Amino acid sequence: VNWGIYIWAVNSGHALDAALGYYINPLFSILLGALLLGERLSRLQLAAIGLAAVAVAILTLDSGRFPWVALSLTLTFGLYALAKKRLPIGPNQGFLLEVLILLAPALAYLVYLIMTGQNHFGQGVPFNTWMLVGCGVVTAVPLIFYANGAKRLRLSTIGILQYIAPTMIFLCAVLVFDEPFGRARMIAFPLIWGALVIYSISLFRQMRHKPA
Repeated sequence: VNWGIYIWAVNSGHALDAALGYYINPLFSILLGALLLGERLSRLQLAAIGLAAVAVAILTLDSGRFPWVALSLTLTFGLYALAKKRLPIGPNQGFLLEVLILLAPALAYLVYLIMTGQNHFGQGVPFNTWMLVGCGVVTAVPLIFYANGAKRLRLSTIGILQYIAPTMIFLCAVLVFDEPFGRARMIAFPLIWGALVIYSISLFRQMRHKPA
């Protein structure tokens, strides 16, 4: 669901909304860690979550509609992180389980594309075929690394590392796709960035005071 929404967003002129969703996601992971895993939150961390909520409210008021793309990405990937954290099997076995679950619907969709003449895989254009194969690799390898990291780190630590990717999405949206960066986004995005800075400061303080 998360990947489907993301692909639709990028191809439909909503890459900035996708970036916002993945920016909010670390703070949602922090909240899930506190509510479901008993990870304690400091005042700075609570302030960071509050800033994110204000940013979402600003975007909602400005557009007159709920920012469903951003929040759908936040909720789905946050719950995915929680599931990876609590899955009672090894990370690589968990990744294999995901692939097996998705195999049947993926093959069904491929058959549908072939029957409707929309298939581009192995259709005499080597570039398209190899690009599709490459997309599988660049999707699988990070997820395997992520699955292994999720088992070894606090959910909150996983969350704060995840704002590298949305920064890259944000830069692509503004510099490559030329998506409009209106007044509300000029307010909301700095609020999210400020929230992430506040949480980073809190995290570094915890690391300094943690016993060896």
